Amino acid sequence: MADDLDANYARAGYHHRLGYGARPALLLVDFVEAYFEPTSPLYAGVDAALAAAIRVLEAARAARVPAIFTNVVYTQGRFDGGIFHRKVPALTCMEAGNPLGGWPKGLAPRADELVVSKQYPSAFFGTSLASTLTAARIDSVILTGLTTSGCVRATCVDAMSHGFVPIVVADACGDRAEGPHRANLYDMSAKYADVVTEAEILDYLATVTA
Repeated sequence: MADDLDANYARAGYHHRLGYGARPALLLVDFVEAYFEPTSPLYAGVDAALAAAIRVLEAARAARVPAIFTNVVYTQGRFDGGIFHRKVPALTCMEAGNPLGGWPKGLAPRADELVVSKQYPSAFFGTSLASTLTAARIDSVILTGLTTSGCVRATCVDAMSHGFVPIVVADACGDRAEGPHRANLYDMSAKYADVVTEAEILDYLATVTA
């Protein structure tokens, strides 16, 4: 069945590689404690993705590639939660001041690194991210984050829609189940992004010069 699907997609020209850009930025999507704390309603058991993202972040910093962190933050009472919060009530733990919205151990922004706080899945929706990247002449975004089927996918689609080449690092993304993780990686690779391994992105970052 998988062979039939791959053949069908190949005939349609899916999984075409875009290639790396000349001026990348690294996006670390929603790496917050809510996904790592076992008592959290959003716990996903994605420690391996975090470890990979930390290694990618270290390589990006060494290459002087801008690192941009995102999180979901709601006002007290969640008036700005809208339909997303109605659909996923567990997002209550992203209310401002909740420790589950904090950064996990080993991954936190430096003083000179941008944090984009959002209320919806995509890091681009309702934020200044696209304008910031354009002003910095960024042409591609290296995507890591949580969850693959949620905010990573939404950010990937919007990155492409805004004219940035999305490069999704499979090992540095995670989900609460392998099925949605793999299915969404496959779909992003087919239609929106280049999906690469941690080893591939580390090799690429070693070639980048600021």
